[in-house]
Amino acid sequence: MARERLLVALSGGVDSSVAALLLKQQGHDVVCAYMKNWINEDNVIGNCPWLQDIADARAVCEKLGVEFRVVNLMHDYRRLVVDYLLDGYQRGLTPNPDVMCNSRVKFGVFAAYARGEGFTGLATGHYARRVDGGRGFAPRPSGNDVVTSGHNAAPTAAPNALGTNPQRYALIEGADKNKDQSYFLALLNQEQLAFARFPIGHLAKPKLRTLATDAGLPTAEKKDSQGICFIGEVKMADFLRAYVPEQPGPIVRAADGRTLGEHRGLHYYTIGQRKGIGIPSNTDHQAYVVVGKRAADNTLLVAFDGPTAPGLWTTECRVHSLSFIGEPLTAPTRLECRVRYRDPRVPVEFTPETDSERWSSLSPATTERSGVAQATSPAATSAPTAATLRFATPQRALASGQILALYRGEELLGGGVFA
Repeated sequence: MARERLLVALSGGVDSSVAALLLKQQGHDVVCAYMKNWINEDNVIGNCPWLQDIADARAVCEKLGVEFRVVNLMHDYRRLVVDYLLDGYQRGLTPNPDVMCNSRVKFGVFAAYARGEGFTGLATGHYARRVDGGRGFAPRPSGNDVVTSGHNAAPTAAPNALGTNPQRYALIEGADKNKDQSYFLALLNQEQLAFARFPIGHLAKPKLRTLATDAGLPTAEKKDSQGICFIGEVKMADFLRAYVPEQPGPIVRAADGRTLGEHRGLHYYTIGQRKGIGIPSNTDHQAYVVVGKRAADNTLLVAFDGPTAPGLWTTECRVHSLSFIGEPLTAPTRLECRVRYRDPRVPVEFTPETDSERWSSLSPATTERSGVAQATSPAATSAPTAATLRFATPQRALASGQILALYRGEELLGGGVFA
């Protein structure tokens, strides 16, 4: 293994700490940096422990004997993630700040900083695996990186479907399926993946904790963060309350158009939500669920939760702002997809949109405003920007603005945004 000069994105948690540990043990020239993305200057209710995270990250570097830096990306993070988040909610969408943080900030401006400082790669604590196969390869990882079919795997179109693919790297799910974070990397492109390193992707979380303890890392027993990407453990409702004005409007039953009450603002609700709607069903064994957000007239649509609830379940949808890690998918293909982070992969028929003008309003202005990363490979000019998806089984509560991740087995092919 050739010695590299690598920058490690050190968050102050145990995962990135072990990433730095392993790279140091492998003999690489390691420097660690904390991405300073957010300070709770506006006094949003919640815990924003960036000072403690920096102290923990610095303590890890002292233990490892490596250089530690703090890189200020607050302006870029506000522009590329926070503004995207607030704009999306104000337009009735359900954004995903964690995916955008990875594609636009961590592997965007932070990776650009690393390149400018002479580093050959940027390492993170993601539970994902990168496979280097040279040109024209179908990934066949060995050792810890063994690709297997998922429980709900769809048939692969051909044994060597990527055989003519010029990509050099593929992205594979993390070995620990309880911690796999490949979904959050769905909008990366080939250039970003080529610069990325995922040192812990082959590990199970218990083993990682053991390695941290054996090495005496001060973060070995630190609990995992559950907050918004690099904002902290702030409840989303509290965050939105501080930045998005409340716009009350009617709560309407989708089945018959009857007004049932008033909501505080569409941004407080998500498709599929049952709790906190604020209206009783007055019907035994029935509960209302959010089935739609109509931004045009500021209406929240609800229905009794069940398989016949209007708009709650779907077997077909569209996605836009498609991004591909390798060669774009330009023909109808049977794949798998993950419609949200914790959901299993499910079979899907992927049909690229051929009428690009249909989606012209989504690109490039809307794409830039929403913070969606675009592929930078030469093939990007001919890549489809939208597609129709047909699911083998009905999917529940697909929200406009959320992220879809596309897979072939354990290999992440790319992703897009639900229209």
